[in-house]
This record gives sequence, C-alpha cells and structure tokens, in this order.
Amino acid sequence: MSTETPDQIETPVEPQIIPLQLPMQVPRQVYRQAQSNIPDDKQDRVRLKKITEDYVASVGAIPPLTLEELTEHTAAVLAAAGLDPIYKDYASILVSNAAWRESLAQIPYDRRLLLIPKCLRVEDKCPAPFDEFGLLCKECGLCSIQDLTVEAERLGYAVLVAEGSAIVRSMIETGKIEAIVGVSCINVLEKCFPHMEAAAIPGVAIPLLQDDCINTTVDLDWVWDLIHLTSDDKTYRLDLDGLKTTVRSWFWSASLNAIMGDTDEEDDTARIARSYLEKGGNRWRPYLAACTYMALEADRQDTDPVLTAEVKKAAVAIECFHKASLIHDDIEDGDERRYDSPALHTEIGVPVALNIGDFLVGEGYRLLSELGNPELVAVAAQGHVTLSRGQGRELLWARDPQPLPSMQVLDIFRQKTSAAFEVALRLGAILGQADAQTHDVLRKYSEALGIAYQIKDDLEDFRGEADSNDLAQVRLSLILAIAHKRAEGADRERIASVIRHGAPDLPDEVHRIASEYGVLDKTDDLLEAYKEESIRSLRFLSSPTLKGLMRRIVGKIFGEKLIEGYCSEFETRNAAGRTPGAESAAGSV
Repeated sequence: MSTETPDQIETPVEPQIIPLQLPMQVPRQVYRQAQSNIPDDKQDRVRLKKITEDYVASVGAIPPLTLEELTEHTAAVLAAAGLDPIYKDYASILVSNAAWRESLAQIPYDRRLLLIPKCLRVEDKCPAPFDEFGLLCKECGLCSIQDLTVEAERLGYAVLVAEGSAIVRSMIETGKIEAIVGVSCINVLEKCFPHMEAAAIPGVAIPLLQDDCINTTVDLDWVWDLIHLTSDDKTYRLDLDGLKTTVRSWFWSASLNAIMGDTDEEDDTARIARSYLEKGGNRWRPYLAACTYMALEADRQDTDPVLTAEVKKAAVAIECFHKASLIHDDIEDGDERRYDSPALHTEIGVPVALNIGDFLVGEGYRLLSELGNPELVAVAAQGHVTLSRGQGRELLWARDPQPLPSMQVLDIFRQKTSAAFEVALRLGAILGQADAQTHDVLRKYSEALGIAYQIKDDLEDFRGEADSNDLAQVRLSLILAIAHKRAEGADRERIASVIRHGAPDLPDEVHRIASEYGVLDKTDDLLEAYKEESIRSLRFLSSPTLKGLMRRIVGKIFGEKLIEGYCSEFETRNAAGRTPGAESAAGSV
C-alpha cells in the first residue's frame, strides 16, 4: 500500500488549450522556370548531382582542376547521365563542387565566407538598404536569405549579400578567408573559375536557376547542405536518408517480431495487426522520433549516436497508434482504398477492422509501458485524447455538414494531425533526455508542422495529386471553407451545396470558383506561413544539432526546392515604424 499522503501525490494536469492564432503572412514567390542551360526538373538536377559525385569519387579528381581537366570530366559526366551538352556549364560547376567537397570540409567555419546575391530578393518588396559591403537585411523574420544568414553566422561564417567580387578578393587577401560557399549565376561563376583555380581556394557554388538578376531562385536544400559541410558540425553527421531507410526496416516482418515479440500462430488478431503494420506509408512519425533522439544524443556524445532497442520500441509504438487511427478513419469516412489496395475494413469487415485498430492501440501502450518511463505513456495518452477530440469534432460536423469558418477547420487540423507529430517528436525527446524548453519548442513546432502537413494534403486532394477525392464526398476542407467565405451570390451557394452534399459531378465548377476568387493562392499562402512558423519556432532550441535537423525535416516533408527570394515586409510598413511581421496570414481567410 502506498504511504504517500494526498498532498504528496502529483495529479497530472492537462495542458492548457491555447486558441489557435494564424502565423505571420509569408509572401510567396511565383514559380520560375530554370534557364535553358539548366535542367528545369529538380529530380533531373538531383540525379545529375549524384552521378557527378559518384564519378568524381571514382576517378579521384584532385582540385584545383584545370580548365582542360574540368572540360574532360564534365563531358564524361554528361555522357553517363545521358544529358544534352547544353548543360555542360551547369555540370562543370557540379564537377568542381564534388572535387572541392573534402577540402572545404577541413576548413573551420570561421575561416569561410558565405556569398549570397541580392537578386534572390523580390526587388519591389525588400526594404533592406545597401552599403559598400552589400545588402543590409532588415531581419523581418520571414526572409529565406535571412534564414541562411542567421544559420551561417551561428556556425561562424562571414556573410555577404552582394555580388562584389572586389570585396571578396580583398577578404581573401587579408588571409582571414580560406574557403568560399557561394550562390551565383553561371555567368559569374565562369568568370570566377580562373581566379579560384589560380588561388587554389576551396570553393563550392550553387548556381542560380536564372541569370536575369531579379527575383532569381536557387535549390535551397543544396545551399543548406553546403553551409554545414564539415566533420565538426554534428548537425550534418546524421544521414537523414539513411536513417529513414533504417526506420523503414523496423517494419519488416522479422524486425517487428524482434521488437514486439513473437505471436501465437493461432492468434489471428495479432497476425492481421502485424501484417497491417508492415503495409506501406511514409513512416514519418517513427522517423521523427528517431531523428529527435539521434540529434539530442549527438550533442551529448563525442561518438556517433546509436539507435537503442528502446528507441525502436517507441517508434513501433508510434506507428501502432498511427495505423490504428488510419483503420478507424477509413471506417468513419467510408474510404475503400488505402496504400493503393482495399482498405482493411473492406477486406475483413467493419467489426473485425475496428477490433484490429483497438488491438494496435493496446499494443502501442504495451510497448511504451515496457520501457519503464511513465512520461512516455502520459505524452502518448494526451496526444491520443487530443487526436480523438479533433476526429470527434469532424465526425459530429459530418452528421449535418455546414460551412465552417476557416479558423475552425484549421483548429481541427491542429488537433487531428499536429497531436500525432507532437507525440512522435516528444517521445524521441524524452528518450534523448531533452529539457523542458526543448519540449516546449517541439510542441510549437509540431503544431505548425501538423497544420501545414494537413493543408498540403488538402491541396493535393483538390489538385488531383493524391489517391482520394475529397470533392466527391462530404469532407472537411480548408479550400472549401475559404471558397465559401470569398465567393459571392450563386457561386457561394454552390460551394455551400458542395460542403453539404459533396460534388462528384461538379469538379470543374468548383475549380472555376476556386480560381476566380483566389482560393488556392490563399491556401498556398497559409501553407507557406505555417511552414515558416515551424522554422521560426526553432530559434529557441538550445541544441544546435536538433535545430539544424528539424529545419531539414521541413524540407524533407514538403519537398522544399527553392529559396523564396524576398524580404517579406513592405517599405511603407517599416517607414511607418510598425513591427515587422505584425500582419498575420489571415487576410480575408
């Protein structure tokens, strides 16, 4: 019997529910096609980069490469990639980068220069002035150039937002700069190559995708990777792609049996549940838990961290919860397909499928309880309750569907999706012995990340980029909520009818209304705002490795490709003395 008095017993306190507020507005950059001598498709650029790095490693190209060597290697790379010679200038930069990578990695951060061109901004919106050294960012908090600058300066870089080659030369001559990471157009890089070769200064460059000197774009993830290129920064010691492959391997049959324990051959419930766990999916949630743990461990250890049996068990528990929610969700929504195959309830019946979902929930809590840390169970339970509340709100709405304000839809997104991300991140943080401040940051990060993820799903459904078709059925949709608010007259009534009854026969009409009233643009604005909000929340993390890794996760989930070349505040706002970023993304939501 416990000897504790009532005053000694701590009563779990449910976190206070804070009303949802929209993030600051983020101006979006319109997609720009790459110039003709650069592959326009990101996948083609990634493929060429991989072929180049493999080739340079195989031939052992030693920098600095002469122009003759560079030409020879470039021709070989283009042949291996099967690409038109029109891309030779672009490919030559990739060859030079691959040759210099190891040399750059040996140069301390505080002996490097990051050079960013001012043409990445949106010229008619950026309020930043210039001095003799280049652009002086207003640090409004919404500019991707600032994102790069802050991170580079955190590491110790000197940073210039300028094209001033004379300035760069003078800095090199002082002996304080021993390597350069630069973003520039191909034309400028070609002019710089002879000087780089002569000086034998390690330098890697990320080519701008346009050379017209205004509102240009660049592959952001490449810039971010090269900034961190070093053996000293643990942020980039973690192989995210390799880690994702590892996490996926935990859900093979033999791995699941090793982690969860063997099952009785006659236990059909356990057999069906295990089989469903093996089915496809992105495994984002167990992956996030593993990433969080590895980042925190990397900051505490001199050696590379190791994924423990406890982390594997927690990750599988997270996937148990997720798979259970999918089974229940498919039944509740009447979905008949999942993972390009029949949904579970269509194969084995609704009653059995419901029981399988319940069984997986129990398995998740069993796995967590075996780890001997009640905090793990408490966090998972609170997330489960929050998710169920969000799902309950949607189900109750579906009994008598009516147009909802956009803020209510976003709040349901927060409960349904953000809670699952929070559980994954915080379980990894608990196992990684994170402090209270880190947990608080991860709460805010997961809220913005989860909402952004749900908006992304909404957009993909609407644009026909996903398997489901939310227009054909009555579904909660942010796009329809915004359309109902913005549309007028007969168009507004038509959207209201779609919300109440679905629109299997009216997709063209709905798309017309969405286009005419700027609905998709507004939804895209909100997606970008929540993505930026997730990044902005990381500024208070004390772990540099976790901060860098969570920033990279955003790119992984959302397929981030381009620097958003703008400073996001208008000159008039700054002139009036208003706080930068004061305007929310609400607008006419």
